[in-house]
Amino acid sequence: MARGNKQHRNPKSDIEIAQAATMRPISEIATEGLDIPAEAVSQYGRYKAKISLDYIRSLPDRTAKLILVTAITPTPAGEGKTTTTVGLGDALNRLGKKAVICIREPSLGPVFGMKGGAAGGGYAQVVPMEDINLHFTGDFHAVAAANNLLAAMVDNHIYYGNEPRIDPRRVSWRRAIDMNDRALRSIVSSLGGVANGFPREDGFDIVPASEVMAIFCLSTDLQDLRRRLANIVVGQTRERKPVRAAELKAAGSMAALLKDAIAPNLVQTLENNPAFIHGGPFGNIAHGCNSVIATTAARKLADYVVTEAGFGADLGAEKFFDIKCRKTGLKPDAVVIVCTVRALKMHGGVARDALKEENLAALESGFANLARHLTNLRQFGVPAVVSVNRFSNDADRELDRLRELCDELGAEAIVGDHWARGGEGAVDLARAVVALAESGKAEFRFLYPDEMPLLDKVRTIAQRIYGARDIEADKSVKDRFVALEDQGFGQLPVCVAKTQYSFTTDPNVKGAPSDHVLTVREVHLSAGAEFVVPVCGEIMTMPGLSRAPAANNIEVTEDGRIAGLF
Repeated sequence: MARGNKQHRNPKSDIEIAQAATMRPISEIATEGLDIPAEAVSQYGRYKAKISLDYIRSLPDRTAKLILVTAITPTPAGEGKTTTTVGLGDALNRLGKKAVICIREPSLGPVFGMKGGAAGGGYAQVVPMEDINLHFTGDFHAVAAANNLLAAMVDNHIYYGNEPRIDPRRVSWRRAIDMNDRALRSIVSSLGGVANGFPREDGFDIVPASEVMAIFCLSTDLQDLRRRLANIVVGQTRERKPVRAAELKAAGSMAALLKDAIAPNLVQTLENNPAFIHGGPFGNIAHGCNSVIATTAARKLADYVVTEAGFGADLGAEKFFDIKCRKTGLKPDAVVIVCTVRALKMHGGVARDALKEENLAALESGFANLARHLTNLRQFGVPAVVSVNRFSNDADRELDRLRELCDELGAEAIVGDHWARGGEGAVDLARAVVALAESGKAEFRFLYPDEMPLLDKVRTIAQRIYGARDIEADKSVKDRFVALEDQGFGQLPVCVAKTQYSFTTDPNVKGAPSDHVLTVREVHLSAGAEFVVPVCGEIMTMPGLSRAPAANNIEVTEDGRIAGLF
């Protein structure tokens, strides 16, 4: 696919660009780029490292500017949120700003499925790309191990009839694996006789949807991690009393599995600028942000921190604001919302195979999606700039019209060539971001107060962010909300699980639909992560592979190189 500046007629694939990169030893990135002493750097090979939590804790707080990168509602046409995050970070460093990017670790599910990796693209990537997209430093494996240790301890607790006695019919804790595997969504476990325990319905979530991942990313330090793990509710007794991981004496061993993983990972961009990549909850079924620890470390080490939130602004950005910022006291100074002409035309009704053709009418129609996101962001009091991730076949008239439409809404639109030119192609965007961040215009606020009833929090998000007329839920769901409030969880924020492809629960509805009804199908409590999850529509916490998954195209060559990985 031709991307970026038109002079790049024969672009290389992402992996070819990454494999040709000249990387610096990660020790130099840490010590020379961020002034981190060598004793605080634990290397994982030559180009990856973890940074000591004790060292991070010892650093004084700084008033680094915090920039959130989000996007329009995603389409198959592509938007480029991570690519923009990386390109912006490189561009800020080109302007002489000490900037660090903070992004999420990729899940193996999308890597081998259909979405792809999460290391950026073109000449705006983080490296070593293959390592980052595959096993990296083992954080995801540690999260899965901790999750499944607790699952094993739950079944063991039931097997021996330990107190408190867990009702096997009311076990809410599921197992986790970092792979798209629809066959594991719903299973029956413990078959094969008395020696194997009590047969019961069970299932797997993908690791990014695990509550352990959310806890991992929202914890402020190792002690906070252990506290949150202890608060996980795994099920209920026959008297409907919640049973926590602390009562199974599981928190200590879970924390032990996560002790090394909780330290943030340091890598570099193609331009040898520092990047923290740590944690990886999905934005559609979890809260979609990198770890608090990584963001905190970056803010102590840099003057500008550029981070991202998963999927469109209706999901990732809302959760960044209402969950991550609420729990940490973070206050963003500016937002970058990423779009492409192609994606907006798809929101305007153009089929994927016709996106190369100039179509101003479709662009204007699809602009409603970007306009909705811009309006939504203003409700949080954070100023926004639009980053247009350019494709080589974008018509000049389309780009000019997009700028005009944004200007009519009071938002500046900057066309970027960072995919093709790296940081150089995002310098104009960086200048706009600096001006916005240093303008003092940000007056950050939450969408809803803590004391609002849980059901009303969901309704507020549905009406003010999704454009819905109202929400609907059957009596059992409403009763569950009331029960959670009676148990003392009413002050928690909500983390909506919903399709990422639409403001509605129907992934086929593009643009900016209004007057629809959001159906809440069920409600989950994440007591350790400290949020409540309303599951809306047909969204799944365990994705499946497509008919022709990306795994079909990945190979290892005779000389040991990975091929076909994007």
